[in-house]
Amino acid sequence: MHLSLAYWLLIGRVSAIALEAVLGARGVIRAHYEWKDTLASLTMRAGNIAVNLLMTGIMFGGLQWAYEHRVISFEMSALAWVVLFVLDDFTYYWFHRISHECRFWWAAHVNHHSSQHYNLSTAARQSWTGILVGTWMPWIPLGFLGFTPTAILAMQSINLFYQFWLHTEAVDRLPGWFEAVFNTPSHHRVHHASNPRYLDRNYAGVLMIWDRWFGTFVVERADDPPRYGILHNIETYNPLRIAFHEWLAMGSEVRRVRSLRGFIGTVFGLPGWRADGSGVTSDSVRAEWRRAMETTA
Repeated sequence: MHLSLAYWLLIGRVSAIALEAVLGARGVIRAHYEWKDTLASLTMRAGNIAVNLLMTGIMFGGLQWAYEHRVISFEMSALAWVVLFVLDDFTYYWFHRISHECRFWWAAHVNHHSSQHYNLSTAARQSWTGILVGTWMPWIPLGFLGFTPTAILAMQSINLFYQFWLHTEAVDRLPGWFEAVFNTPSHHRVHHASNPRYLDRNYAGVLMIWDRWFGTFVVERADDPPRYGILHNIETYNPLRIAFHEWLAMGSEVRRVRSLRGFIGTVFGLPGWRADGSGVTSDSVRAEWRRAMETTA
């Protein structure tokens, strides 16, 4: 039954992508597609599914171990599901933020940001290496709190399912109350933009309250339309390069470092960090942009 549901959800997503592409090509909605880019994203998703099927045992085993050492035991009531939803979304925020601020996890996440287009197919551009490097581990505390691995993985799936529709330019702004509480296409366009104003902002899964509370929220502005992609675009549609380019770059830099500080900073520091201070990070780009804005003000 679970595999059957997953199959129909996959068919539904592919159908939605095809519909958006057709409506965009006819000018009915705002949607820009390039077939090579879309094919690369769909291939990334196929690889992601294959890796997840092969490696889910690692993630499930880790969550099961935590559950077996739980400090609380309870039945999954309606209230428990609501609590799990909030805790899962809170966990997603921090997993997502760390994935942008720690190069080791950024190497597994950067592929999702590598497209210079923003449409529903962008949501399909998923990691091949996330499970291998432990990006599921922030959810282990939920096992200790008494949530079963099945419940945790189900809630993760619901969260990711919600995020699919965020990857579109066809939806402008939603009612103010909705934009205030929930993640929306407008908020997520900010997250995928490489403009200095928008870099590493709006990490939310479903609820925008985390970004607002922790100072990472930015509103999309008409006078600064999002430019999609990463700081140094890789200009390729090759899925292998999309999946592994940052790992290869990091490995190349590690071979050149000559100190423990250099190794730790290169692997676990901000993406773009360099021991000699010559690196370009999101923080340095934003700081330079702010200085330029103050100069011209």
